[in-house]
Amino acid sequence: MTPENTREITDELENPYPILSDPGNKTAHAFGLVHELPEYLRPIYEKFGIDLPATNGDATFELPLPATYVIDRDGTIRFAHVDLDYTKRAEPKDVLDALSKLDS
Repeated sequence: MTPENTREITDELENPYPILSDPGNKTAHAFGLVHELPEYLRPIYEKFGIDLPATNGDATFELPLPATYVIDRDGTIRFAHVDLDYTKRAEPKDVLDALSKLDS
């Protein structure tokens, strides 16, 4: 997602927290979290006004999977949650538990 699109969403949601953008899905690719939208779904997305290439800032129809990671200062992943079903997110308690163990 381009920084401009990230900023629009952040403003729209009145989110006070910093949100990073990932132009070209470079970070998502590094974590193996990208899939390409199948050809047969593209017209459905277009019907809903979703222009993935414009959102991505390139010609791709890629979508990153939502993921939550807790990474310590040494770069070790201490908690990870990834689900193909974008409606299933990490439980906040699980994330907070992982964060509390970082300083232990």
